[in-house]
Amino acid sequence: MREDCGVNQTEPTPGIRVYGPRADVRAVVLVLHGGRERSRERVTRRQLAYLRMVPFAWDIARKGAGQGIAVWLLRNRYRGWNGPDPDAVADARWALAEIRRAHGDVRVVLVGHSMGGRVALRVAGDESVVAVCALAPWTKPHDPVEHLAGRTVLIAHGLLDQTTDPEQSYGFASRAKAVTDRVARFDVPGERHAMLRKADKWTRLVTGFVLGVLDTRPIDPVITDALGRPAPDGLRVPL
Repeated sequence: MREDCGVNQTEPTPGIRVYGPRADVRAVVLVLHGGRERSRERVTRRQLAYLRMVPFAWDIARKGAGQGIAVWLLRNRYRGWNGPDPDAVADARWALAEIRRAHGDVRVVLVGHSMGGRVALRVAGDESVVAVCALAPWTKPHDPVEHLAGRTVLIAHGLLDQTTDPEQSYGFASRAKAVTDRVARFDVPGERHAMLRKADKWTRLVTGFVLGVLDTRPIDPVITDALGRPAPDGLRVPL
């Protein structure tokens, strides 16, 4: 089941599209789309960064709805990160508050691509969040990691990505590994930023990770093995 909803506030507002159950929800996956470093342009449902996350949301909901897992696809107010008080981070925190309002203290897994990956990693300190899946994340050397303690983190990055830097996400994963030992990072050979060349492989990785950390199925042994390896081996696993 899908529904588009927002908040009754003065425009602009974020939007949420819900996949899966709305009642008897035991966990929520919050999906965060990409964007730009700076832009006050409004996000629409037709923009490619938003549309790229729909297959992930749909696949997770299709395989997890029977286990009480709802998927919330966030549509940001603006296309930009727009620091130093990022609009995209504020939107994600609003969505986390809405999840608590709707479903109480359920577990939350964050899935984000590009700018959305950076947002997911930034807001993972929220008390509801148990895990983060960041795809081709836009990361910086100064991005904090301390709040990731106690979380499970999966990062995957295409080696041909020229939009966000795979070496930066490797550096972030290395720093995060010092905070939580449950960090895995995958290199995706032959893949670019849009994650289209090996789309099925990306989808299987994300859905398997999400449903695994939410205890609806065993985590893929490839992911389990990567999580158990020390750095750097567990942070440069070919996918």
